[in-house]
Amino acid sequence: MKATIAIQRGAPGETAHVETFEVAFEPGQSVLDALRILRRETDPSLAFRFACINANACKECMMLIDGEVDYACKVKLKEGVTSLLPLPKKALVRDLVTEIAPPDERLFAPVRKSAR
Repeated sequence: MKATIAIQRGAPGETAHVETFEVAFEPGQSVLDALRILRRETDPSLAFRFACINANACKECMMLIDGEVDYACKVKLKEGVTSLLPLPKKALVRDLVTEIAPPDERLFAPVRKSAR
């Protein structure tokens, strides 16, 4: 069995486009599982974010899945087409990666000069 994933690709300043991929479908497989297989076996340039060991532990894999904001690690892949887009109203980094932390909460925030 196969599942089809339609992914919006692109970076800031580029015209976004949708690429479609087929992956082997296994019941119980998550969208994140499919993305990891795609990156490993088909397109290593595919950008998405994850850092979890168990489902919903890190909250890094949030994206728009079939029109709903959800975690790719929680949503089960389905037979047919699954549409993936970056989070709306967030600054796009590339493909499915967006800036999710406010600028003042990022680990590598610019150093501010102190007033003396």
